[in-house]
Amino acid sequence: MILAIILGCEIGFWVLLGLGLVSRYMLGLRRLSAILLVSVPLLDVVLLVAAVIDMRGGASATWHHGLAAAYIAYSIVFGHRTLKWADAKFAHRFSDGPEPWRPPAGGMARARYEWGMWFRIIIAYGIACALLFGLIWIVDDPSRTAALTAFMGGLLKIPMIAVLWPLTYTLFPKKVTGDSRA
Repeated sequence: MILAIILGCEIGFWVLLGLGLVSRYMLGLRRLSAILLVSVPLLDVVLLVAAVIDMRGGASATWHHGLAAAYIAYSIVFGHRTLKWADAKFAHRFSDGPEPWRPPAGGMARARYEWGMWFRIIIAYGIACALLFGLIWIVDDPSRTAALTAFMGGLLKIPMIAVLWPLTYTLFPKKVTGDSRA
């Protein structure tokens, strides 16, 4: 059940985002657009409530519950950034908006950008773990929540692997030509 809700929330995220941007830039309905875009975070509330209800109802934890926590953490940390990115792309493509911002091409500016992204991944990992610890505490039955503890350990691989990007850009910075962004 939780996996279906996660998929529904993910699909709902992109549908609400797309409808919000179409309403804003193609139909000129700014109020409707604002309502649709503000509704996007409500999907996380739906997912969180569903996970808690499922676990409180006696379900044993699976990786699906861990994935729900990871999805919510991603939305909290990267959701606004994703909305801004999509808005800038859509405005540029359909409303003669300025060219969207792009990360620096190389040099230490790119390394700083990549370290910032990695730090956000660490924050998302912390939020996911906090949500999982909260779910473990609410259920208060180690036999039913062992999968959540295991999921946290597996989830730790993401920031450990993701550190390769900023490390690579720091140790081997790409040379920036005179007309590139520094």
